[in-house]
Amino acid sequence: MATRVLIPTGALGLGYDREALERGIANRPDIIAVDGGSTDSGPSYLGRGVSKYARSSTKTEWRELMRARAQAGVPLVIGTAGTCGADSAVDWLLDITREIAAEEGMRLKVATLRSGQPAGRIKQAMAAGRIRPLGAAPEISDAILDSCSNIVALAGVEQISAALATGADVVIAGRTTDTAIIAALPIGRGDHPGAAWHGAKVGECGALATTQPNSGVIQIDFDATGFTIEPMAAAAAATPYTVSAHMLYENSDPYILYEPGGHLDVTGSDYRALDGRRVRVEGSKWVPGRYTVKLEGARVVGYQSVGLAVIRDRHYVAHAREWAADIEARVAAKIEARMGLAPGDFAVELRLIGIDATLGTLENRRDLPVEVGVLGILTCPTPEQAAEAAKILNPYLLHHPLTEDEPMPTFAFPFSPAEMQRGALYEFCLNHVMELDDPMEAFRLEVQDVGHEVGHD
Repeated sequence: MATRVLIPTGALGLGYDREALERGIANRPDIIAVDGGSTDSGPSYLGRGVSKYARSSTKTEWRELMRARAQAGVPLVIGTAGTCGADSAVDWLLDITREIAAEEGMRLKVATLRSGQPAGRIKQAMAAGRIRPLGAAPEISDAILDSCSNIVALAGVEQISAALATGADVVIAGRTTDTAIIAALPIGRGDHPGAAWHGAKVGECGALATTQPNSGVIQIDFDATGFTIEPMAAAAAATPYTVSAHMLYENSDPYILYEPGGHLDVTGSDYRALDGRRVRVEGSKWVPGRYTVKLEGARVVGYQSVGLAVIRDRHYVAHAREWAADIEARVAAKIEARMGLAPGDFAVELRLIGIDATLGTLENRRDLPVEVGVLGILTCPTPEQAAEAAKILNPYLLHHPLTEDEPMPTFAFPFSPAEMQRGALYEFCLNHVMELDDPMEAFRLEVQDVGHEVGHD
C-alpha cells in the first residue's frame, strides 16, 4: 500500500513556506510528521527539560499544523517534542495543544509518548549487562546516573506505531530518532522497510535535501519497492545529488544508519530523477538486529559566570593572545589563593572573538581585526563561586597592561555590571544503548481527549 507523508519543516519553530504547506495538504497526505528538535544545541535543554524555541513561535506553527491536520483529516505526529524530548517538554507541548484546541474549537484525541527514564531502570539494565557503550562513550556509574537531571531513550518505529494505533488525531512523542516519526506509518502499512527508513532519513530535516533548504515542506511517497521525494515549494527541486548527500548529514557512515531493531544499508540504492523536481530511490535495504534504544542523559557539572570587554588598541589587538594568556594565569592564581579552590575544581577561559574564539589553537589565519571581543568564562562548583571568580577577572579585563612598563590601558565594557550569571553548566553523560525485550517496556503511552467541549454536554 502506498503511503504519502507530508513533512512541513525540519523542526517545529524553524518556520516554513506557508504556500508550500497548502500545496502539500491539497495533495492529500496520509500523515503529517514533524520533528521537534534534537541534541544539536547542546546538553542544557535536556538537562533543564525545556525547549530551545520560543513558545510563541512554537504555538504559531503548531496551530497552523493543527489546522492543516483538520483540513487533511489525518494524524499529526511530532517527535522529540520541545527540542529535548524530556517528559516536561511533552507536557509543555501538550499544554500548548490544549490551548489551541480550546481557541480553535477543536476536539481531539491526543496520544502522548513519554521517553523519560528513571535512573533506577538504567542501573538495573547496566547490572544485567543490557547497557552497551557507543563510540567515545564516557564511563558511567550509579552515581553518575543518579546525578542526571534527565535521561531519555530514543523511541523508534514500534513506539510511534503503537501511538498511531490508538487512533489519535495528534501524537506528541518525547525523544525519538529523527526518522521514526516518518518511517512508522509506511512500515505499519506494509511498504518497503528499507525505503521507509531511507526516505525518513532523507526527509528528517524537511527541505534540507532539496535545492531550497529553507522552504521546509516536502512530500515523500512510499510504496512496495522504494520512495519518491518531491519538495512542495514552487521553486525548489530534489536532485539525485541533494537526496543521496543527506545520508552524510549527522551520520558517520554514508551507507549505514543504525536505528532501534536493526540498520539501514543504502549501498545498493539507486537514485533517479523522474523530472526536474522529483527523485525516485530504490534498492535500500533494512537489516534486522537486536532491539536496542539509544540513551541520552544530561547533568550539572558546574556553574558559570561570563564577562565581556572590547579592545581596539592596535597594540593590544596584535598581542591579544599573549595578553589573554597572562590574564588567565593571574586570575587562576588569585582564585586558588583567595577562594581556596584547587586547580581541577574551576576553569578560567578567555575567548578572543574576531581572532580565534571558534577554533582556538587550530586557527591559522593571522590577519588582524579592527577590534576584538574578549569573552571571559568562569566555571566553578557553585553559582556563588562563579560570581566571585568573575569579579576577580573584572579589573583585568578593564585595565590589565600587556607589560609591566606600559601605561595602564582602559578597555570597554559594553554593559554594567560587566559580569553575568550564566547559571548551571550541563554535560551529556550518556552515549549508550539499552537492550529491550519489549519495545514498549521503557516508554509510557497515554491517550486523552482535549478541546473546549471536553467535560461538557
